[in-house]
Amino acid sequence: MLNNDILRSVRFILDLRDNQLPKLIQQGGLDPADLDIPALLKRDDDEGFKPCNDRVLSAFLDGVITLKRGAREPAAGAAPAAPQRMSNNLILKKLRIAFELKQEDIQELILRAGLTVSSAELGALFRKPDHKHYRECGDQFLRNLLRGLTLKLRPDAKDTA
Repeated sequence: MLNNDILRSVRFILDLRDNQLPKLIQQGGLDPADLDIPALLKRDDDEGFKPCNDRVLSAFLDGVITLKRGAREPAAGAAPAAPQRMSNNLILKKLRIAFELKQEDIQELILRAGLTVSSAELGALFRKPDHKHYRECGDQFLRNLLRGLTLKLRPDAKDTA
């Protein structure tokens, strides 16, 4: 799943305006001055499309966490480094934190999108990559979670994400 698709989907779910995106990215720890936000929101087959890199998506999702949950208290020591690669598992974790989703909530959202997932399967997605029961989060699972969030939080809106 393209980072741009995730950016557009979360923007749609939260009903954010284009001028709010730079603020969220800045809250996530990245300077949005050099970003072409409208180009990041285009679909990959549209003229002027620019791919959204992992740093921008990470900063945006961190900004969404701040928007939904409030700013974190500064921890003792150095700030955590931004991840090198935004895997679907990490995106799933950030969405879970931002929307304060528990296991049952995620199962309900996936069910709204027409799929089912067991507790064990879901738990495997949140494990560390070196754990023997770790499982990669697939694009379809992430897409269905975003669709379930859309159906729950914007039931009357036409799904254009």
